[in-house]
Amino acid sequence: MSVATLRTEPPGRYVVLYDGHCRFCTAGARKLLGWMGKVDVELADFQTPGVLERFPGLTYEKCMERLHLVTPDGRVFAGAEAVARAAGTRPVLGKVALVYFVPGLRQLLDRLYRIIAAHRYRLMGRAVAAGACQGGTCSLHSRKQHV
Repeated sequence: MSVATLRTEPPGRYVVLYDGHCRFCTAGARKLLGWMGKVDVELADFQTPGVLERFPGLTYEKCMERLHLVTPDGRVFAGAEAVARAAGTRPVLGKVALVYFVPGLRQLLDRLYRIIAAHRYRLMGRAVAAGACQGGTCSLHSRKQHV
């Protein structure tokens, strides 16, 4: 499901909100930055204190579920759609990214994204030492995956 109807404070440039406690997410965000080329984009770890305060309407819980792309005008996209929209900022990649919007394929890619996101800490591990998450948030997220 697209969160394109969600809007937040316009940052004036693209912002990729990712989980900086996750090695898989950090690597993916950097790859996405490369895909976006010369577009003005900021990578922002939503786990960093104060980052989410810049984006009213986006919650920690939403960000724990999926990567988010905030456009310069404040529109918010999440998950596989955020990746497709980010790739769409480039002429050639943008044409490839249109495949995401094919009915049926979109639902499949969204489901695959949710599965990978739910198991992301198992794929490459955490970027912070075990137990270093504030208030035990990493262990809470891991337990939520098993419910």
